[in-house]
Amino acid sequence: MGEHPRVSRTGGALSSDDIAANFADLHPPLNAEQVSVQASRCLFCFEAPCVAACPTSIDIPKFIRQIATGNVNGAARTILSANIMGGTCARACPTEILCEQKCVLNTGEDEPVQIGHLQRHAVDRLMAKNGPHPFARAPATGKTVAIVGAGPAGLACAHELARRGHDITVFEAREKPGGLNEYGLAAYKMAGGFAAREVDFILGIGGIRIACGQALGRDVTLAQLRDGYDAVFLGIGLTRPRRLGIPGEDLAGVEDALDFIARIRETDDLSTLDPGEDVVVIGGGNTAIDAAVQARRLGARSVTLAYRRGPAQMSATKWEQDLAAINGVTMVHWAMPVRLGGTDAVADVQFERTRLEDGKLVGTGAHFTLPASRVYKAVGQQLVDEGLEGLAIENGKIVTDRNGQTALPGVFAGGDCIASGEDLTVQAVADGKAAAEGMDAFLGGQNG
Repeated sequence: MGEHPRVSRTGGALSSDDIAANFADLHPPLNAEQVSVQASRCLFCFEAPCVAACPTSIDIPKFIRQIATGNVNGAARTILSANIMGGTCARACPTEILCEQKCVLNTGEDEPVQIGHLQRHAVDRLMAKNGPHPFARAPATGKTVAIVGAGPAGLACAHELARRGHDITVFEAREKPGGLNEYGLAAYKMAGGFAAREVDFILGIGGIRIACGQALGRDVTLAQLRDGYDAVFLGIGLTRPRRLGIPGEDLAGVEDALDFIARIRETDDLSTLDPGEDVVVIGGGNTAIDAAVQARRLGARSVTLAYRRGPAQMSATKWEQDLAAINGVTMVHWAMPVRLGGTDAVADVQFERTRLEDGKLVGTGAHFTLPASRVYKAVGQQLVDEGLEGLAIENGKIVTDRNGQTALPGVFAGGDCIASGEDLTVQAVADGKAAAEGMDAFLGGQNG
């Protein structure tokens, strides 16, 4: 679960050492004895329910058996052949509601096998060797593919297409590849620059070029990509923050939570960051938790996470909610923001109490106010649909067929920008790989 954050004993700012400790690896790797113990607990189930719960269908019993028999490199290959981002998913994937929740040991023991930790052990060991890439490229096909977005979906798609012999150019709007793995996850989940190291590992297969600072609609158009490449994949995610739509939202000190998280990830000396003294985070998902916990670990005096519904309706997992609690985050439920107060900068947030009536959220008429020197909004992201002319969009998502192809022939999509499942890294990887298989068939590939 992680330790309580270090706090200042003097009431002043945290020291650099305190902050470094607060942002150390949330899930330190298992030692050799712990790996052996966990691997030995697996029952190696036939038709294992943990595999069915994994969006990328990693053969979990197989890789754990390989670890148990000393074949750690083989275990890593088993993982990465299904999920090339197995390292990130081992760190940030909510295994407690996916594979580990389905572990059969839950029915007879208190704890499941620590699948995520074992996955990290195998992948980290292989990556640390800096040896040849574990997958070789097929003979060159002469086909070229443009991928928009160097996040999990785009990179997974690029790797699979490169493995099949196609040449890939990835267009990324930001300065660095990695998407939410690089910019949107709490720093203590991706300690040691792992997101960048994983990108380098993926590119090690060859045949993939990344062009950063290239945004769809600003620097390149979909029509240009369709003309210049044999196929196109859109892994553009959801990048437009939703607004609260209440007075005071544009006051200084009000910021989107993902921008706050990205600033943490881009700052070398975290002691230079000021998260605010009295922080209010609005939202109920994992991003809200990441923002709230990191604000506390940066030294905020008080952090309150406010959500308009109850804990059972939060999209943040129980594990994440507990993490917030042990880090000193105050959770306030059934609270809907109605006004942000202040003259030039935010000073407080007024809420209305809510309740459910016949399944519908309604206000009760009762109000309360929280002081706030900083407000972080984590109420979701929306699709930026400019430049997507010709595509079918429903409920804010790009429509694709079962192969990942959009309404435009040769244009595929995956990740958070389509409606395929939960907005998780592991789901985006599954989407990218599935779309690559569809694209390969579209291109007439023979290297699957």
